[in-house]
Amino acid sequence: MENNEQKYDSSSIQVLEGLEAVRKRPGMYIGTTSERGLHHLVWEIVDNSIDEALAGYADDIEVIVGKDNTITVKDDGRGVPVGIHPKTGKSTVETIYTVLHAGGKFGGGGYKVSGGLHGVGASVVNALSEWLEVRVYKEGQVYYQRFEHGGHPVEDLKVIDKCSKDRTGTTVSFKPDPEIFTETTVFNYETLKNRLRELAFLNKGLRINLYDEREDGLKDSFLYEGGLVEYVQLLNKNKNPIHETIVDVEGNESDISIEVALQYNEGFTSNIYSFVNNITTPEGGTHEDGVRRALTRILNKYASSNGLLKDKDEALSGEDVREGITMIISCKHPNPQFEGQTKTKLGNAEVRSIADKIFAETFERFLLENPEEAKVIVDKAMTATRARVAAKRARELTRRKSALEVSSLPGKLADCSSKDASISEIYIVEGDSAGGSAKSGRDPKTQAILPLRGKILNVEKARMDRILGNAEIRSMITAFGTGIGEEFDISKLRYHKIVIMTDADVDGAHIRILLMTFFYRYFRPLVEGGYIYAAQPPLYRVDYNKTSKYLYSDEEKDEYMSTIPEGVKVTIQRYKGLGEMDAEQLWETTMNIENRTLLKISLDDAMAADQVLTELMGEEVEPRREFIEKNAKFVENLDV
Repeated sequence: MENNEQKYDSSSIQVLEGLEAVRKRPGMYIGTTSERGLHHLVWEIVDNSIDEALAGYADDIEVIVGKDNTITVKDDGRGVPVGIHPKTGKSTVETIYTVLHAGGKFGGGGYKVSGGLHGVGASVVNALSEWLEVRVYKEGQVYYQRFEHGGHPVEDLKVIDKCSKDRTGTTVSFKPDPEIFTETTVFNYETLKNRLRELAFLNKGLRINLYDEREDGLKDSFLYEGGLVEYVQLLNKNKNPIHETIVDVEGNESDISIEVALQYNEGFTSNIYSFVNNITTPEGGTHEDGVRRALTRILNKYASSNGLLKDKDEALSGEDVREGITMIISCKHPNPQFEGQTKTKLGNAEVRSIADKIFAETFERFLLENPEEAKVIVDKAMTATRARVAAKRARELTRRKSALEVSSLPGKLADCSSKDASISEIYIVEGDSAGGSAKSGRDPKTQAILPLRGKILNVEKARMDRILGNAEIRSMITAFGTGIGEEFDISKLRYHKIVIMTDADVDGAHIRILLMTFFYRYFRPLVEGGYIYAAQPPLYRVDYNKTSKYLYSDEEKDEYMSTIPEGVKVTIQRYKGLGEMDAEQLWETTMNIENRTLLKISLDDAMAADQVLTELMGEEVEPRREFIEKNAKFVENLDV
C-alpha cells in the first residue's frame, strides 16, 4: 500500500462526539465487563499499533503485562500526531484519548485499512481505566501525557526527554478500573498469547513480543514470514494432511487485498476461518462466499477436463469439495460494511467477485502445476460425493413421518407429555441403569429421557453416512426433531434444553466430550443458541447427625468437612456413577428444576474449540488420554 505520511498529522484526526456515555454503559463499547471485555481493552490498543503495521510503518509490537496487572503496548510506528488539533484546540494526543470517534480511521487520510472499533478504541480504553499514560517518540523528543479516573488529563501533553532522531513510535500503559471490571482485573496469559499469535499470522513479517512480569521469564515471540501458510500448518498439525504443498493465494484489486491459504487433511469436517482487517468473521460474508464459490467451480472444471469425473458421476458440490479442508481467508478492506446478528459478517458486495477472481486464478494454476496433489484433492472430493449420496439414503431413515406420530420416535426414549418445546427438556443419559433411575425420578410432564448404550461414535473420524448409520446418533437426531445437514430446521426442535448427564469419572468425561464434539460438528446452531447443557451430579453424599448433604466437588467436600465437629460419626459416600443413585436421589440432586445446577455449553471461540477437539479426538492418543485424566473432574467446565 502506498504511504501517506504527509497526510498523517493533526488534521487527519476527526472528532465526532464526546466520551461521557462510556463509563455509564461500557457494554455498548466493549461488549461485556467480564474477563472477555477486560482483554478487549488490550486488543483496542494493539489494533492501533497494527494499523501502523498495515500502513507499512511498524514492524515491531511489544505487549507487557505488569506485576500489578497493568498493560503496556509499544510500537515502532510513526507516533501519534502531537500538534494542536484544529477542532478541539487541544493536543491531538489528548483529543485521541479523550474524545470518542477521534482517530485516523474516519476518512482523514490517516489509514487506508484499519481494524479495531473503528476509532473509538483509544478513548474507550482510557475511559475504562484507573489511569493511562501515553509516550510518543517523534522528531528526537519524547512526549508524555497521563490520564486518571476514567480519562481525565492530569496535565497537558509535554516533552519529558530526548530520543534518537530515528526513533519513532507510541507506548501506551494502562490499568483497568476495578469499579468497571468488578468480575476480574487479572489478565490471562494464554488468552493474550493466542490472539497475539493469530495477529502475527495475519500480518506476516510483523514481530509481536509478549512478556509477563508477574511470572519471571514468561514470554513469547511471534514472527511469521509465511503468514497464513504457517497458520494452516499449525491448524493441520495433528490432522494428517493429504498433500504437502499448502495453497498460498495473495492478490489486490481496488485497494482490497485478499489472502488465502489452504490444505486438505484426512478428516471429514471443513475448517474455514475468515477475517476482515484482522477481525474474525465467524458468520463469513462476501469474502468467504467468493472463495468458496471459486473453490467449487475450479475443482469441477479441473476434474471434468482431466477426465476424472465420469458421466455417471454427479458434479462435486460445495459440501464435497470442502470435506477435510483447512482454510484461512483474510481480507483487508478500506471501508468494510458489517452485517449479521453480531456484526461479524462482511457485507460489501464488490468483494465477492474480487475474492472469487483472485482465488480462482492462483488455485487453478496450483492444480495445473501440481497434478499429483490435484488428483489427491479431487479424489477426496469424489469420495465425499459418493458418501453424500449414501448419507442421503441413511438420512431418510431418521426422518420422522410427522411430529404427532409417536411411533416414529426411538423406542428407548421416555418422552415428556408436554408438546411445548420451550418448557421441554431431554436428558441424554449414559447407560441403562442411570436411564432407569432418571425415568422413575423425572417430571414426566416436561422431562424426556434418552439412555445411550456405551460410547457414541467419534464423529471426528467418520463420514456422514457412517454417522447416520450409528443407532445412538440416529436416536438423538430423531428425538430432537430438527433433522441434520441440509435439512436442519431449528424451528422443529422439540426440546429447548438438551442436557448431557454422564458419570463424574473418566469414562463419563469421555462420553461427554464425544457428545459435545457431535453437537459442535453437526448441531452447531443448538450450541450457539444456548440449547445444550451439562448436568452436574454430586460427587459425594455426607451423612451425620441424621442430616445428609450432597457435595459437587472435592473442594466443596473439604470445606464442608472442616465445619463438622471432631468425634461425630460421619459417613461419606463417593458416587462413582449415576446408577448408584436411586430415582429420588437423582431427582433431588440433579434434575429438580428448583435446586439443580446446569452448566450451559457455549461456543465462545470456534477456532480454540476446534483445536481442543482435534487434540482430544484426532489420531494422537496420548494427548487425549492426558487431557481426560487431568480434567476428568473438571470436565463439566470445559467451555466449547
